[in-house]
Amino acid sequence: MNAKGRVHKFGDNVDTDVIIPARYLNTASHKELAAHCMEDIDAQFVNKVQEGDIMVAEKNFGCGSSREHAPIAIKASGISCVIASTFARIFYRNSINIGLPILECDDAAREIKDGDTVSVNFDTGVITDETTGKTYQAEPFPEFIQNIISKGGLINSIIE
Repeated sequence: MNAKGRVHKFGDNVDTDVIIPARYLNTASHKELAAHCMEDIDAQFVNKVQEGDIMVAEKNFGCGSSREHAPIAIKASGISCVIASTFARIFYRNSINIGLPILECDDAAREIKDGDTVSVNFDTGVITDETTGKTYQAEPFPEFIQNIISKGGLINSIIE
């Protein structure tokens, strides 16, 4: 599995209420959630993001509520992968459960800039900033998590 896209960069402590504001949680529509993804931190995010883009953030990404709406909104917006220094534990698990690949790599999260083009090899954990040529090493996903992500989430991985 691989991902490649333009980076949308965020800082520390991006909480789930910033990822998808609570005023939009009355819908189960992934498309509607995506339409409001990140709007309180970057009002133009939904106009800039393209299918396959990559989100990079620093420490404690996804802190806050335990609702799956946040990773769903990110995935439905077109983001193919989130790279951060650290993730809130429940956000990490919710992301895997819905099939959104996320990687922890502090050096990559601090050094990669907004607008850079980044590629990720999930089999090896290698993150390449194609804009600068620098590579970073994240922990690759174990096979069972790769299976969950490739099937689009936990439920899909167990019903086949």
